[in-house]
Amino acid sequence: MSMTRQENKTVAVIGGGAAGLFAAIFAARAGAQVTVFERNDRPGRKLRITGKGRCNLTNACDVNTFLANVPRNPKFLYAALNRLSPSDVMEFFEDLGVPLKEERGRRVFPVSDRATDIVDALVGECRHLGVRFEKARISALSSENGKIRSLVCGNREYPCAAAIICTGGASYPLTGSEGDGYKLARELGHTVTDIRPSLVPIVAGGICSECQGLSLKNIGFKIIRNSDKAVVYEDFGELMFAHFGLTGPTVLSASAHIRDIEPQKYTAEIDLKPALDAKTLDARLVSDFSKYSNRDFANSLSDLLPQKLIAPMVRLSGIDGTKKVHSVTKEERAALAELLKHLTVPLMRFRPIDEAIITSGGVSVREINPKTMESKLVSGLYLAGEVLDIDAYTGGYNLQIAFSTGAVAGENAAWAVD
Repeated sequence: MSMTRQENKTVAVIGGGAAGLFAAIFAARAGAQVTVFERNDRPGRKLRITGKGRCNLTNACDVNTFLANVPRNPKFLYAALNRLSPSDVMEFFEDLGVPLKEERGRRVFPVSDRATDIVDALVGECRHLGVRFEKARISALSSENGKIRSLVCGNREYPCAAAIICTGGASYPLTGSEGDGYKLARELGHTVTDIRPSLVPIVAGGICSECQGLSLKNIGFKIIRNSDKAVVYEDFGELMFAHFGLTGPTVLSASAHIRDIEPQKYTAEIDLKPALDAKTLDARLVSDFSKYSNRDFANSLSDLLPQKLIAPMVRLSGIDGTKKVHSVTKEERAALAELLKHLTVPLMRFRPIDEAIITSGGVSVREINPKTMESKLVSGLYLAGEVLDIDAYTGGYNLQIAFSTGAVAGENAAWAVD
């Protein structure tokens, strides 16, 4: 069904990111006239750079597995995920002409490995449905008798029947995520919880600065709490050394598990040879040492380690780098093997929130109806995506949350206007 366009019947979507574009599409498909208010010159700016520009758009798992990967307020998402599940999102994009593929950890990407294909499909569908785009930074929402009435941008006012806040969090401010939604919601009486970075690089010591720029793939990774030596996070995958410390997929995921990070509280432990048990690793060392028996120890590790790691590993091993390999003792070889399996890096703190992939915290979900995404405080006000106090681990979960909550908000806003 379609309506004659009337401004006072408009569903206004504030923010043209992942949640906003889904909200606009599902509102328009439900028959509403929709305007997206986006502060950037073009929508989907943050979406274009997710997953290193490849866009890990969802995770091909069932709803219960999905919720197990949401550490903050998972129960709130149950209705939204049942309305638009990961398989539904995959079907949605395939129907829009974007073929998808599944990679390790059930991560789903476009076959093209181009995030721009995802954005172009969403914007194209919006335009096909008659969604309007307005370049504007909304500064306030006005309500009357407990109901949304209009949006304010400077001296301009935009009447609407419903408004959906999809402004994202406070991470990646260069893409427009500066926390505008928190301000808008707070001014209408909503509670905004403490905002902290999540899925963020970690400032660390040890060998990090001398190994900066080095990426390690297929490593084992653990976070150990120093007070009781408990393993609070364990993963397998990729990390990178940076001048400030550690980054990369395993590190970003780990950051969601150590929200109380402070100096001397946690240590990262890296297993450089996770495929080799102690006996097999020792045999590998014996083989390498036999091959280079007349070399200095420091010059015998090129088959075993990346070049940048050799000098720090020689130093940490306690073995004289000028010692001939054939003179390395069994005990020294055992110490090197132990180091290869348990390389430790002291963790200090998170990098700033503007380097975080997502924001932890946001508008309290206690004040939002989980079945509709409508505010319990203001009629006609809906919220979706990262502006809410929900966050998940890496692997496509956070974009799926944006898509599901956006779809539910858009549909219900349209039905309320009709």
